[in-house]
Amino acid sequence: MTTWDSRPALLAGLIGTGIGASLTPALHEREGAEQGLRHVYRLLDLESLRLGVEALPELLTAAERTGFAGVNVTHPCKQAVIPLLHGLSDDARALGAVNTVVLRDGRRTGHNTDLSGFAEGFKRGLPDAKRDRVVQVGAGGAGSAVAHALLAIGAGRLHVFDTDPSRAEALAIALRARFGEGRAAAGADLPGAMAEADGVVNCTPVGMAKYPGLPLPAALLRPAQWVAEIVYFPLETELLRTARALGCATLDGGGMAVFQAVGAFRLFTGLEPDAGRMLRHFGEMVAARGAAT
Repeated sequence: MTTWDSRPALLAGLIGTGIGASLTPALHEREGAEQGLRHVYRLLDLESLRLGVEALPELLTAAERTGFAGVNVTHPCKQAVIPLLHGLSDDARALGAVNTVVLRDGRRTGHNTDLSGFAEGFKRGLPDAKRDRVVQVGAGGAGSAVAHALLAIGAGRLHVFDTDPSRAEALAIALRARFGEGRAAAGADLPGAMAEADGVVNCTPVGMAKYPGLPLPAALLRPAQWVAEIVYFPLETELLRTARALGCATLDGGGMAVFQAVGAFRLFTGLEPDAGRMLRHFGEMVAARGAAT
């Protein structure tokens, strides 16, 4: 005899390239189950499907027709999705990037929960951190969200560095347009900026398992500084290990990863997620993956 699951059901997914190892589906589905919701979260991996970003319009239409409440989007779709939407949140518009699309009543609305994800993780993990002067290394898509978040939560002046100086300058211009003159600058002298910085954020891939190493010389760190990461696998990067050994306060990348999912879950379901529970679940999954490698 078949027993039907009478819980409310909701379908969502993630579109991007090389996302097979993403922890996002498990985060969403477990939190849904905890709240009495059959939350089914599917990966639409362009790499596995042998598709390019040009398939994005077709995938969005298919998601709408099959009843998806929404989709998260990641590389290489965060900018490409914007012309396909009917509206944008203020953060998504300011960043020029979308990571969450809500599909409701025939409309597609883009949001960016990377920004709110980093901000919430920072406020919880480094609540008393001084942030008059902050250095950020990396000005890509995630770096843009982090930079906007830092200024939104009170960083006085942000110096942005990137291997591509023009990218750092473009981000600094966008930040000044939104937050005011004097709040952001493209950095040219990393040692000089670090000598005056209260803290530093790594927004590059350096520190990931595939890209080991440090994103800046260890000699530039001081014990009085705080050090934050957006890399979350491994949770303890070489940068964080080095910083802790010096006595720096540190923040790993898990908070941003979880809180962007918290924001997306809220948008998709209309339910208030238990952030603490999602953080614990994330930690369990990262530990299990680390033990398996």
